[in-house]
Amino acid sequence: MQHAAPGKKSGRILAVLAVLVAGLLVFPHVVPNIVGNLGSLLETFLPWLGLAVPVLLGLALLRRSALGAAAVALPATAWAVLFGGLLLPTDPGAAHDLTVLQHNVDDENPDPAGTARALAAAGADLIALEELIPDALPTYRAALASGYAHHAVVGTVGLWSTYPLTDTRPVDIKPADIEADWNRGLRSTVRMPSGDVAVYVAHLPSIRLGLPDGFASGRRDESAAALGAAIAAERLNKVILLGDLNGTLDDRGLAPIVSRLTPAKGAFSWPAAFPLARIDHVMTRAATPTATWPLPATGSDHLPIATHLDLGLQR
Repeated sequence: MQHAAPGKKSGRILAVLAVLVAGLLVFPHVVPNIVGNLGSLLETFLPWLGLAVPVLLGLALLRRSALGAAAVALPATAWAVLFGGLLLPTDPGAAHDLTVLQHNVDDENPDPAGTARALAAAGADLIALEELIPDALPTYRAALASGYAHHAVVGTVGLWSTYPLTDTRPVDIKPADIEADWNRGLRSTVRMPSGDVAVYVAHLPSIRLGLPDGFASGRRDESAAALGAAIAAERLNKVILLGDLNGTLDDRGLAPIVSRLTPAKGAFSWPAAFPLARIDHVMTRAATPTATWPLPATGSDHLPIATHLDLGLQR
């Protein structure tokens, strides 16, 4: 009986691993959430699965395996198609009618005044903030007052606007098992000269990673479903969602939201020191995100995210 040479055997193993990585990149939903929400965990950090490509290629070259090297093209191509756009520079000069800014300012921010000044200097038309604690709220109000004549705050989320705000109200996204006072969603009508736009600001519950629950996202998922239902019921045609959703666009837990809106892509936002994931989002209905970019770090553990929006207005 003939046995495969060690080099050929290792090449086949590398080829199988390459196909597996490509499959996970393209079809991450095949990984179930039954045990520890492993599927959502994979989806949260899905772009980083691309690091397997240089590793597999290096092993293939080390083993001088033509089969292994050729197979690496599969995950490399899949990653390029899915996430290659993350490497492309954004165009802050892209056509737009509105500039919005989303930032979780961090309830332990040591410099709320400096953070507020940085946000005010960004020149956005709308600024959405989360984790606004009572002690810091007056600081943000004072720093943003000169540039933003209109603002609304519900619980720990707020919206500052250069345009008038009306019909501001809480959005109930509180998970059923939270009994404490918990208000992390608002909805307001922005009265633009061209017409009204419904703007939602939301901060979904945090996820937890550890034993025995694994990737614990139950509360986040429940809150996402409630937010998605509220947006589905929105009567205004144009909708903007700004918020820390504690999940990435690939995470199936955000499907109730992502399936109803067009997300602005690009720009990882958390953690600020070394961004690994985009959990701060701008999403729209009947509007098109044309450019998205991170702003310099503030005193928060999140980066601010700015986005240009094309509302389809005649120029």
